[in-house]
Amino acid sequence: MTTTVDALLTAAKVCATALDALTFALPVTHVYNPLVYAWEVHAAYLRLAGSGKKRVVFLGMNPGPFGMAQTGVPFGEIPAVRDWMGLQGKVGKPPQEHPKRPVTGLACTRSEVSGRRLWGLFAQRFVTPQAFFADHFVANWCPLAFMEEGGKNRTPDHLSKPEMADVTKACDEHLRAVVRTLSPQWVVGVGRYAHEAAVRAIADQTVRFAAIPHPSPANPAANKDWSGAATRALVEQEVWSTR
Repeated sequence: MTTTVDALLTAAKVCATALDALTFALPVTHVYNPLVYAWEVHAAYLRLAGSGKKRVVFLGMNPGPFGMAQTGVPFGEIPAVRDWMGLQGKVGKPPQEHPKRPVTGLACTRSEVSGRRLWGLFAQRFVTPQAFFADHFVANWCPLAFMEEGGKNRTPDHLSKPEMADVTKACDEHLRAVVRTLSPQWVVGVGRYAHEAAVRAIADQTVRFAAIPHPSPANPAANKDWSGAATRALVEQEVWSTR
């Protein structure tokens, strides 16, 4: 009998293989696929978080350089992954490592602010990862990190149309597989891009959509009580109840 964890592991492998076959033109010079070189930690995350059906799936866009690019975990702030979730595993290197964006795995000392804010909210509200993952799951629409020559992060929405078509095909199919497996009532986009990707990819499935502000410091509104704003948005959209 195939479990939800088995199905998620298979879907991640399929997505990783499809994306690993793609090539990208300048200004993209480096592409990181943490579903390959950080597979051990990603698989450990799926085993921890992916058991059983979920009520809510939170969806991000793609990895940050000091989050999922290091850990293989969506919004993978190191203390959240290593200490709160208690995950371990070997993290290798991408085939071409950018000198300004080295991968040091769970030993990374840089903070992923978006991940610190997102997982910090969940830890504050649910206290333990077991309580959170009982009916919540966090995924990224795209697992690839794109970088330019100078080390600047290039988000998927800035890829060329032909490149985006190939990425969208693989990532939409992965998201559909996640939703089929977990049967959530809600898919919550973390930021506008992820929300729109979810609506496009799974509008034909029985699921309700919601959105919260992106926690990135690049979003000015996120730098003043993002946790409070996100909680209010989730309560107002009836994803979460009031305490």
